[in-house]
Amino acid sequence: MNALARPTPLSLTLYAAATGLASPLAPYLLKRRADRGKEDVARLGERLGRTGAARPSGGLVWMHGASVGESLSLLPLIEALNAERPELGLLVTSGTRTSAEMMAQRLPTRAIHQFAPIDTPGAVAAFLDHWRPGLGVFVESEIWPNLLLAAKARGVKLALLSAKLSDSSYRGWRRFPGAARRLLTAFDLILAQDARAAERIVSLGGAAAGVADLKFGAAPLPVDEAALAAHRQAIGDRPVVLAASTHPGEDELILARWRAVAAGHPSKPLLVIAPRHPDRGPAIARMVTAEGLPVGLQSGGDQPVGPVFVADVMGELGLWFRLAALAIVGGSFTPGVGGHNPLEPARLGAPFVSGAMVDNWGTAYRDLEDADATRLLASPEALDPLIADALGQRAGLEAMATRAQSLVAAMDVSARSALHRVLELAP
Repeated sequence: MNALARPTPLSLTLYAAATGLASPLAPYLLKRRADRGKEDVARLGERLGRTGAARPSGGLVWMHGASVGESLSLLPLIEALNAERPELGLLVTSGTRTSAEMMAQRLPTRAIHQFAPIDTPGAVAAFLDHWRPGLGVFVESEIWPNLLLAAKARGVKLALLSAKLSDSSYRGWRRFPGAARRLLTAFDLILAQDARAAERIVSLGGAAAGVADLKFGAAPLPVDEAALAAHRQAIGDRPVVLAASTHPGEDELILARWRAVAAGHPSKPLLVIAPRHPDRGPAIARMVTAEGLPVGLQSGGDQPVGPVFVADVMGELGLWFRLAALAIVGGSFTPGVGGHNPLEPARLGAPFVSGAMVDNWGTAYRDLEDADATRLLASPEALDPLIADALGQRAGLEAMATRAQSLVAAMDVSARSALHRVLELAP
């Protein structure tokens, strides 16, 4: 039976009614979020489905990723569509300000970014009335009932890529099996992130057509070659230790371990801290100054000449991974984040390690650890011998980086082949 022909489960009926009743409060709640810096005040209309951007003529493919990681994972598909189906319009939606800033830098010229509409019937209808997509592509676990079912009712082809269900999400959907089945069967194509996710999707009534992690298949992070050359000249032979995508609390931990090893080292090493959210840059610089160390701030126009440099400019990790003797991937030493992308340093041949809290990237890290291509560290103190290696003989780190680069290259090739299954759904 067609998914739309089945009776609507009571839970979804109640959800639609509740979100409809809450709609009048949406502008006020969005304004409150904007006051806290969580929304772009100039683009709040997009969250209500309203926009001043014109819809391109012809067929339109709409792709949605919740935040930075999910949005970036769409880039291989966007590049494939841009190359193979240039007549199609491309719309990319996401839900965070940081993802919007990143997409503004990385999207091809003809692609349009919008903030995703909130999941109320009115906002969803306004969004779909304006954009009229022929294909909607969602990443990981982005299942918004009103948005999904309204798109399906309008004949939009739907795909869920890198599909996954966390333990809590899986338990939640099992409490509403009718709703889960109705939503999952709305998708024309589901590619699970791994075998475990595929089993969970099938147990809830969905059909997993295969396993393909969209995070694989991306191109290496780009770099401005002139900026790279200038930084190489400024840094010279000094070894660079990079703390990449750090979160509050991690900057202090990594700085303490770096000082324990690097203080007085004849190579005059450089610690680069690249926070996940660049607006934390000045606060990190003040923390380093309070520790009695000279520090440069990239957003302030400083050069990496002192012992510590804060790279608080969006989109610069491609540069710093290319310069790093060792990259420490953040979001993994303090709870609540779940780690960040290990594939980015691997593709560039940068030796990298991480803390042990990497649930968001567990499958990738397991594969890399099994290949002796990275290390997950139980404590910040475990960084000490690795930092020492980065400041001295780097043969072990470089061999580890080579293994990581080879492994990820093979998995990227496999993932790219899965993208063609999505292209077949394009209008």
